[in-house]
Amino acid sequence: MTVAEKEELLQILEKNSRLTAADIAAMMGKDEKEVAEEITELEKAKVICGYHTVINWDNFEGSDKVTALIGVKISPVRGEGFDRIATRISRFEEVDSVHLMSGSTSDLILTIEGTSLKDISHFVYEKIAPMESVVSTATYFVLKKYKDHNIIFQSEKDSDERIQIMP
Repeated sequence: MTVAEKEELLQILEKNSRLTAADIAAMMGKDEKEVAEEITELEKAKVICGYHTVINWDNFEGSDKVTALIGVKISPVRGEGFDRIATRISRFEEVDSVHLMSGSTSDLILTIEGTSLKDISHFVYEKIAPMESVVSTATYFVLKKYKDHNIIFQSEKDSDERIQIMP
């Protein structure tokens, strides 16, 4: 496959990872075996790193998930920059993502999930704040998700139920 075809394949999988190789082949006008082999190669090369299901936990009755973004200001280590501390933070089970930022007062932005505000605050002050090189943290709690992984979360009550009047 060409680079453009590989990119198309990745974009299709990114939107819906449940599609079969046959489905994708039909969409791309390619042979199913060629698509399946390319997916396997992209997995081996760590271009495809996993398959993810996006869940709107707000719509799941009984869910008490709390999501927070944690800004972490770090004093970089000579010769290692931010990599060592970012790798160490990435290993915590509570951490969903770690991003090195520019143009921000925080060097790293972490996304974490917990069962309560207290759960998240304990994680920050017991595991993140005491780490060497961590200068400061700032915690931002997510109140509501409107869009995640390019999927819009719209409930029935969010829809516009006004009656349109034609002139």
